Amino acid sequence: MPVPTRQQLSPGMQVAIVQKHHQRSGQLTDGEIDRILTKSSTHPHGIKVKLRSGEVGRVKAIHD
Repeated sequence: MPVPTRQQLSPGMQVAIVQKHHQRSGQLTDGEIDRILTKSSTHPHGIKVKLRSGEVGRVKAIHD
């Protein structure tokens, strides 16, 4: 499954991210986007975002 691009994301969306310390295990954290931190349109590991809860990670999936 390809990771979402920056154009597919916007603040307020519900997403699943992987935090830096969970990259090996692949453990996902669900939350709402507060800010998009990656400036480029794509990134091979996912666009980096900050969730409203304060956690930072790369988006792996968008929740409907």
